[in-house]
Amino acid sequence: MSIFELLILAVGLSMDSFAVSVTSGVVLKPFRLPSALKIASFLALFQGAMPLLGWCIGREFQKYIQDYDHWIAFGVLLILGINMIREGRAKDEETPCCFNPANTKTLLGLSVATSIDALAVGVSFAFLNMHMLAPTLMIIGVTFVCSMFALYLGKYWGKRLKHGAEILGGVILILIGVKILIEHLFFQ
Repeated sequence: MSIFELLILAVGLSMDSFAVSVTSGVVLKPFRLPSALKIASFLALFQGAMPLLGWCIGREFQKYIQDYDHWIAFGVLLILGINMIREGRAKDEETPCCFNPANTKTLLGLSVATSIDALAVGVSFAFLNMHMLAPTLMIIGVTFVCSMFALYLGKYWGKRLKHGAEILGGVILILIGVKILIEHLFFQ
């Protein structure tokens, strides 16, 4: 696989993390660089670790997880999305958002949910007998950069849209979950 192909793959894999990062930038209060770095780092490391894990475990693991991985990702994103929409509809400006995206438990759930597809990519890498250093580093780097950009994009949108941004963020999370579910149910 060429460097260009790896770059395109890394960008594609980072899109779920990008969308989650936009949402996180909207709801992260107060928005601080250390929190943004934590979010982007978690998302990037999971996005890079999952293909590596899939590659290490290979074909046997795929048959065990493929039956329910999409339901787990969908469930996590649906719950977070519904909570964001509910909070976005609240009229009280002082009410904090439904979740703190920099909270380690929340971040672990988001990181796993957005990197499930990367696990499947790693399994396919095992079949191609690929060396994993370049793909892993490329995926981590691209996801980190995309996530940081998206966090600041969300911060910018959040100031202008107020509650509408929380509702939009919730809808985005739900749509990511639906996309994952549809891809796994109908296109695999």
